[in-house]
Amino acid sequence: MSTTLFRQADLAAMPSRHRAHFVNSLSGFKSANLLATKSTAGVTNLAMISSVVHLGADPALMGYITRPKTVARDSIDNIETTGVYTFNHVHSLMLPAAHQAAAKFASDQSEFSECGFNEGYVDDFFAPYVQESALSIGLALVETVPIRHNGTQLVIGKIEWVKVPQTVINDDGYIAIEKLDSIAVSGLDGYHQSQRIARFSYPEIGCAPKQLHSL
Repeated sequence: MSTTLFRQADLAAMPSRHRAHFVNSLSGFKSANLLATKSTAGVTNLAMISSVVHLGADPALMGYITRPKTVARDSIDNIETTGVYTFNHVHSLMLPAAHQAAAKFASDQSEFSECGFNEGYVDDFFAPYVQESALSIGLALVETVPIRHNGTQLVIGKIEWVKVPQTVINDDGYIAIEKLDSIAVSGLDGYHQSQRIARFSYPEIGCAPKQLHSL
C-alpha cells in the first residue's frame, strides 16, 4: 500500500471540515464515553467525548480535553460549579443515541431525556451516571489545566467510585472491557467494537514476555 506525505501547509490548505476529520483520525482508536453532569438548577447534561485518558493509579486520576469556551459549554460549566461528574462507557446498543448526545441542545434541555437515556445516582454524589452503561466512573474535579496554544483545557478528576460488573474483573484487577462491549471511536464519527488479541506478562530485560490467560 502506497502512502502520501502531508506537510503542515497541506493540512492548513484543507477545507475546515475535511481537516477536522483527517486530524481527528490520526490518533487512532479512542474510548467512547458519555460525560454526565448536572447543573445547580437540576438540569442533567450528557456529552459524547473521546479524549478520556488515564493519568495515574495512586492517586487514581483521569482526564479529558474540553474545547475552548468560545460558545456555551454546559459540561465544563457544571463541573466547575458542582465539582463532580461521571464517565460512562458506551456500548454498541447505546448507538446512535450516544452519538446524538453531541448535538447542540439548549442549556435547559437534558440529553438524557432527549436521547432516551436514564439517570442513576450513587448516594451522596450529585452528578448522575448513565444506567444503560455497563461501566461508570464518578469523579471529583481536581484542576483544569489550560493548553494555551489552542484554548482547550485538560480537566483532571479524582476517581470517587466505579460501577462495573464483578464478573469482568480478573484476579489481578484487569477489567475485560471487551466483555462489556465497550466501543471505540475513530475520527469524529466512526465507532468500532474491540477484540482482545492477547495479554502479556510485565516486561523485564532478558525475559521473553509470557502470554497471560484471563477472562
